Formats: sequence, structure tokens, C-alpha cells
Amino acid sequence: MASERNTSRFACWLTSAAALVACAGDPRHFALSPPVVRDQDLDPVRVQCPDTPAKEGVEAAACVPEQYESSFSWDAADNAIFRPVAKLFQVDSYGEAENVNAFDEVPDSSWFTNRIGAHPMTPETVASGYCSEGAELKPDPADGTWVIDHGKDNGANPGFRVKVEGTKFMLKTDDAQAERATGAAAIATRFYYAAGWWAPCDSVVYFKKSALTLKPGLTIKANVGPAKKFDEKLLDKILSATGRRGELYRAVASRWLPGEPLGPFQYEGTRGDDPSDTIKHENRRDLRGARVLGAWLNHFDSREQNSMATWMPTNEKDPRSPGYVRHWYIDLGDCFGSEWDVDGFSRRLGHSYLLDFNYILEDFATLGVQARPWDHAARTPGAENFGYFSARDFDPDLWRGEYPNPAYSRMTERDAAWATRIIARFTEEDVRAAVGVGNFTKPEHTEFLVNVLLERQRIILRRYFSKLSPLADVRVEGRTMCATDLSRSTGTFPTKAFHYASDVTRGTSDPSAVRALVHPDGEVCVELPRAEHAASLPDNAIERYTTVGVTNGVAPGPLLTHFYDLGERGLILAGIERPE
Repeated sequence: MASERNTSRFACWLTSAAALVACAGDPRHFALSPPVVRDQDLDPVRVQCPDTPAKEGVEAAACVPEQYESSFSWDAADNAIFRPVAKLFQVDSYGEAENVNAFDEVPDSSWFTNRIGAHPMTPETVASGYCSEGAELKPDPADGTWVIDHGKDNGANPGFRVKVEGTKFMLKTDDAQAERATGAAAIATRFYYAAGWWAPCDSVVYFKKSALTLKPGLTIKANVGPAKKFDEKLLDKILSATGRRGELYRAVASRWLPGEPLGPFQYEGTRGDDPSDTIKHENRRDLRGARVLGAWLNHFDSREQNSMATWMPTNEKDPRSPGYVRHWYIDLGDCFGSEWDVDGFSRRLGHSYLLDFNYILEDFATLGVQARPWDHAARTPGAENFGYFSARDFDPDLWRGEYPNPAYSRMTERDAAWATRIIARFTEEDVRAAVGVGNFTKPEHTEFLVNVLLERQRIILRRYFSKLSPLADVRVEGRTMCATDLSRSTGTFPTKAFHYASDVTRGTSDPSAVRALVHPDGEVCVELPRAEHAASLPDNAIERYTTVGVTNGVAPGPLLTHFYDLGERGLILAGIERPE
């Protein structure tokens, strides 16, 4: 009976779709051309010096894009107060993301590179992250070989920069939550990098204090307040709070990013001095969809200060040579249960903005009687160092960062589904490998984090795979179209929940049912019957245009794959849609 209802619902959807197509006249949603798989923003460009006007016949002087200094106070005030208030008096209209190709995916760009899912990744490669061979600090350093030449300017976790054999590393230490912040930074960078975003090589290190030597005259400046001396007294204070194993101190070493640092990137607008930056950042799917990854890891401190843009010149020795701007996520030590001095704030992290007007108005209207997740938040016994991080009350739709993020606020169902398809690629073995780089002293801490991440992953998959089709990895073998149902291959829903129906539409003709073959591993295949076309018929003719729709019985909308049937020359996949 359930199968009949599903088939009936699918038939109704196809009838409606056919009617719309008939009204539109031309059913070809996609041209006969390959999808965009690489963004032009990776092509080297010359940046003109702002104070040197261009002259006819003379090549303008080249410069590095200007440094951007992000104001911690202003960014917080603007996004937490002024922007939400302004939105109360305006209609914020926006559509789907703009950097999406015909296959409903994001092309490789200076912001995002398709990795897990697009290419084979073993647990070992997931655990490596951006750390190539030899990129990490070597253990057991000799006395005085790590020269501290710079204090950490801002951020929640204290630290300092060391220069070792010509290579710079930012060392960040722990706070009262022993091992959490250092482990979180190393682990979260693995997830971000494997998923496709740019994240640095962060690795947990243990060292003797005697390995450190201070460069004379150092100062350090925090987010607010004047600069102060960085001396032995301050160094001892920083080290006294971090984790230890005997006489060895614990830190996370972040290898200095390549290229010329330009300061943080912004989550809205474009860079005026980057000619390749043409899509408003708040309209990029890779920035919008990053909200789902942030929710998974509870990266609530996802603000512009925890990002970095670097100029990547073609000639490393000449920063003014042509290049492009690469965008990084950095300082991920807040993930997995960071706590603040005020317990009331710590309970809310991930559930509420620090100043959340929606909740304030709801509490005012209901006299505060509505129960909130933070009202009954509790630390997990044996894993108190991870604060309130858990899968209890985790709702990816309601997840919030420290304060509103312009790109996250524009995330659509399709943006979230795209990010979820990426998160679904992480197997339990991948998660264990990534968490393993946290190098926690207690094995139960590793096990706790693995279990919570797997449960939060399941919650995300159940939420976003129940709306839009989770079928992915579309491929053509002869005259057979196959795809992988990620919700089935990951065990997101019980097997009995799946009921498949498929249909083929050619040109402007009515849809006709075809059989879908389903395999236990989640592979779904549809064989397309051969169509007879005259050899003289143009390749892009309407008659050759073929649409295959497949539903899985869980997501209400189908996967629609669009082909051009070239007869003996095979099928050419032109586009993929996942309508709601």
C-alpha cells in the first residue's frame, strides 16, 4: 500500500511537471555543454596599484591587494545589533546561490575545492588534512631552537609564534578546559579541509619549555586594550594554563599560511581590489552551506576574524607577480564545547546568539514560560572538558553562532542539502581518524567526541535528506543512468522506508514509467530505452532531450537528470535538479 501511495504521488508530481513544461514550450533546462568545474577566480590576475592611474599604452604598476583589518568590536556590534534591527524595517529578498553549476554542485574555486566524495579519500588522508609530509613541527626539539618572534594578537586562546628552521608556526595553548581547544583546532581543520574548504595545518605538539627562546622586545596586543610586554613572566603564565604530560607542555602548532596575508575575508560584499571577486560573498553556496558544517562541529565562533585571505602569487619570490586570493578558515579551537567565564553564556553557545532578538521577543510574549535547550543543558560525566557539547537538543535548523553571519543567514534548503551530501561522505572510520589527531590523553575523551559527532551527523542527515533528493554521484554506463542514494548507503533511514519510482520524458512527450533497479549499497539504476532519431537531427534538438526522474520514497522531491540522447554515441549528462 505504501508503495502504491508513493507511486501515485510521484505520478501526480510528474503530471504537474509535464503540464508546466508544456506551458513553457521548450523542455530544455540545460544546454548541451559541459558543466563549470573550475571557477575563473583561480586564474592569476594583476592587481593595479591604487595610487598609480593607468596610462594608455603603458602597463599599470602591479601591487598586492590591500590589507583588511577587521574590527572585532564593530563586527560584533554590526551583526548582533545594527543589522538585526535594520532587518525589522526592510524586506530582505534573496534567491538561490549564484556559484552553482549545472550539476547542482559548487565548482573548484579560491574558496572551495571538491575533495571528499569527488575523489577517493582514505581515513589516513582525512587525518592528514592540509599537512603534507614534513609540514608539522618535529618532536623533541633541541633547547632554544624554537624562537618566539611574535605574540598572538587576538582570539580566545593565548599563544605565540615560533620560527623553526625558517618556517613559522603559531602555537596556541589550552585554557581551563584541558586539551579541548588544542585538540579541537587540529580536529576541526581536518573536517573543514577534507570537506573542501581551505584550512591550515594544525597539529598537537608536546615540548619542553627549554626549547623556547624569546626574541627581545616582544609585545602582544589582544582584541581590545593596549599592547603589553611579552616576557618570561607572560610566557610562564600562558604555559601554566595549558595541558601537560610530565615536563612536556601541550599546544597546537598552526603552520604559517602560504602567500601574502591580507587579513580576514568578509561574509558579504566583494573585494574591490580583486578583479576575480565578482559574486557577493553572501550569495556563495560554499559560504552559506558552511553553516551546516559549523553546526555539526559547533563552530559557533564563525565570524570574519576567524578567517584569512592570502595573496597567492605565481612567483613566490615576487608578491607583485600575478596571482589570486585564497580564502581560509582558521582558529577553530572553539569547536566541541568551548566555555566562557559566564555559565549562562556557555549554555547558550550553539543554541542562541549572544543577543538574540527572536528569542527575546518570544520570551516577552510568552512571559518566559517556554523551555529552551540551555535551560536543561548538562555536561557529560567523564567528558566535562567538552563543556555542554552533545547531541542532546541538537537541531541543525535552529543552530546559531555567536552572532548572525550574513552568509549563514541566507542559506537555503538547497545550500544545506549540498553541504549535507558532503558531510554524509565521512564514514565512522574517517571521523575516528580525524578525532585521533586531537591526541587526547584519555581514550574516553576520544570515544566521547567520536560518538557525539556521529550522532550529530545522523541528525543532520535525517533533517536535510528528508526534503530534497539525496541521490548523488550520477553516472552513465552505456544506456543506464546510475546514482547513489546517500540516505540509504549511510543507513539514515530504515530500509523499509525506501520505495523507488522512476520516469523518463523525451522532448515534449508525456512521461513514461521505467523500472528502477536498487542495490543494497544504495546504488539506484535506470535503463533508458533506445530512441530512434535521424542521423541528421542536431545534437541539441528538443527530440533528443531526455529527463529521468527518480524518487526514493523518503524525500518528497525527485532527482531529475537531464540528458541529450545521441543514439549510438551515447547519453550526454547536461544537468541535475533537486526540486522541492
